[in-house]
Amino acid sequence: MSKRIQAKKKLSRKFGVNLWGKANDTYEKRNYKPGQHGKTMMRGRVSDYGTQLKAKQQMKFYYGNISEKQFRNLFKAATNIKGDVSENFIGLLESRLDVVIFRSNFVSTVFAARQFVNHKHVLVNGKVVNIPSYKLQIGDIVEVKEKSRSLTVVIESLQNAQADVPSYLSLDKANFAVKVVAKPVFAEVPYACEMEPHLITEFYSR
Repeated sequence: MSKRIQAKKKLSRKFGVNLWGKANDTYEKRNYKPGQHGKTMMRGRVSDYGTQLKAKQQMKFYYGNISEKQFRNLFKAATNIKGDVSENFIGLLESRLDVVIFRSNFVSTVFAARQFVNHKHVLVNGKVVNIPSYKLQIGDIVEVKEKSRSLTVVIESLQNAQADVPSYLSLDKANFAVKVVAKPVFAEVPYACEMEPHLITEFYSR
């Protein structure tokens, strides 16, 4: 097992939540921090900064461990959009191509979605796009390439979907396609655990 996979399996335990809501998440069996002293480790009082940092890290890892540079740039972009910064930020995260692939249940994890896009299995409005961070707009149609629809990872993910497709996406399961029909809003994002984007706004606004 690679170090990357091992680290990913420890994330839910690190944050004290089932981060992606998977039935086989290690947190469901060992709901304490990883490491030799995880069971006996006391949780002391956390500062405001620590609380904000944890909220940021949890969100960043949830979306496939986006780099800090990308994450911060998305937040900066959110501040330049009219309206609530936290809502704008979530809207930008949920508009990423890899996230839409994940939300549509074409693959089972956001990590797999990134790889799926990188390997050119995805069309956006009829054209191949292999950039996971590609920003989708309302009206865009995302499809799994015809040759890729028979892949086991796709078939199994659609058959064993563990989360509903959110209302801002319209899934055409028969044609392996999904359309962005509205701007994503925080209240409609199907997070498996509590997320606090307002704390991220406070973190970057210090």
